[in-house]
Amino acid sequence: MADQAAASRPARAWARPAVGLAVVLLVALGALAAVAARGPAPASTPAERVHAIATGLRCPVCRDLSVADSPAPLAQQMRNQIAEGLAAGKSPEAIRREFVAAYGESVLLVPARRGVGLVAWVAPALLLAGGVLAAVLAVRRWRARGAAPAASSPSAPGTSRADKVLLERALARFEDPP
Repeated sequence: MADQAAASRPARAWARPAVGLAVVLLVALGALAAVAARGPAPASTPAERVHAIATGLRCPVCRDLSVADSPAPLAQQMRNQIAEGLAAGKSPEAIRREFVAAYGESVLLVPARRGVGLVAWVAPALLLAGGVLAAVLAVRRWRARGAAPAASSPSAPGTSRADKVLLERALARFEDPP
């Protein structure tokens, strides 16, 4: 009975920080989900609206720069085209579709949420879930290995013969009081 209580003490001591960590992680994930659901603040001025659309478009002549960040003359033309489209009353999505029709899907810096582009949206969540599952399984296996030798056998792997003899003598003193 005392052995079971002693064996369960490390498990209980381990459970409290784990519950606290789980609560902190859930609160952090909730905060991230709230921020992600809210999204960026809507653009209020025409220049901000042009910048918001240009940020999502890749400059065709620059390497990995958005139309908003590129100093190339073509990027400036594209920004002017965006401003003209907005002034004409076109929606941002209609303007993006025009650029996709002219330059192809590669002009978008954010992948589409359909077809092959869907992999880019789903893969991080799947990898995160797999990582959490692997961590939980590793911790469970680690805890099972750590608790089993202490509870079932006085000798653990890596214990020297001299340590075993000392341990057996000490246990014999407790089992046979004088």
